[in-house]
Order: sequence, then C-alpha cells, then structure tokens
Amino acid sequence: MKTKKNSLKAITEQGILPLFYFEDAEVSLEIIRTLYKSGIRVLEYTNRGPAALANFTLLIEALKTEMQDLYLGIGTIKTVQEAEAFLAAGAHFIVSPIVNEAVGQLVHEKGLLWVPGCFTPTEINTAHQMGAGLIKLFPANILGPAYMAAIKDLFPGQLFIPTGGVEIEQGNISNWFKSGVCAVGMGSKLISKDILENKDYNELANLTRKTIELVKAGR
Repeated sequence: MKTKKNSLKAITEQGILPLFYFEDAEVSLEIIRTLYKSGIRVLEYTNRGPAALANFTLLIEALKTEMQDLYLGIGTIKTVQEAEAFLAAGAHFIVSPIVNEAVGQLVHEKGLLWVPGCFTPTEINTAHQMGAGLIKLFPANILGPAYMAAIKDLFPGQLFIPTGGVEIEQGNISNWFKSGVCAVGMGSKLISKDILENKDYNELANLTRKTIELVKAGR
C-alpha cells in the first residue's frame, strides 16, 4: 500500500528523489527501469508536457507487473484538476512547485503524501499548517543551504527537500544535508536532456549509482 507514511519513509531512506519528464512513453519507462536497476525505489515523473498524463498512466500500469515496490509520484501539479487526473491514474504522491491548499486537502483526503513547493517563510508556514509531510524548497539553487539552515528551527519536525540546481558533487550534497534537509531532489543534473535524447541508459546507471553513494557519504 503506497500511503503517505510509506512514501515519506521511502524518500527519506533513499535520500534522493529523481525527477524527469520525456515525451516518449517507452523511453520514459526505460529511464525508470534503469533508475530502478541502479537502486532507486522512489521517483517523481513531472507534468511538464502534453503527453504527461498518458505517459504516467502507462508507467503506473507497468508497475503492476514489474518494479512493484517502486513509489511513483507526479510533480508540477498546480491545480485541483491536474491532481484529480493524476490521482485517478494512480499517483502514489503529489509534488507541486507552489502551495495550493485545495490540492493539499485533496491529497490528504486520499491518504497520500503532498509535497508543496515553497520559497518564503510565509509559504512554508502555510504548508506546515496544512500538514505537508514534506516541503520542497524551490528553486534550491537560489535559496541555498544557508537559507535552509536559517529557517529550519522555525518549523520543528518539518521535513524539507531542495529541488532545482542540486549538484552531483560531494560538497554540494553534503552542505544540503548539513543544513537540515532529509533528501535532495535531482532533475536534469541526473537525467539530462542528452541522456534522454540519446537513450544513454549506461550513463544514467553510472550517474545514479554515483549519486546514491554521494548521498550516503554526505548524510
């Protein structure tokens, strides 16, 4: 059962949340298979193109017969209508770049994990009061680890994940964990445009294993 508690546990234990979108459904599935074989057990597909819902539906169907212990969430959800469509498709958790309280309420009613994106302390407070199990700091490259370190004590017990600009580099990853995050989001730095277009699954596998090791060393 992919509950809020289990999804949150999977993200915090893994320490990294890969995220991507690609218009080709079969390539998207192969990317997920590569990530899985490299040790990933939770990831985020993003609602970044017209094929996102159809692709996501196919991916969720595939998980019924393979990679059954994989948690697959959907990101870039900004409206209730988008949330409803992807929840109906079987999303295990919902990630947003913003705080939409109606989306949060809907996801909570389903017993699933809601991860809203925040930039300011006011946004963080709103999400915290709404019971967000995990808050996405976005864009992380603008906020930086120092921001996380400065605000974490204002929200005791709240879990955070930075997304946007986290580097596959020991110093950067270590600084984020030292600042107080529970995991790091990793998009194009891990699953690059070149990897997607060239179907370079070997490169992705190598980068994924390297990143997992950097996370283990940096925690």
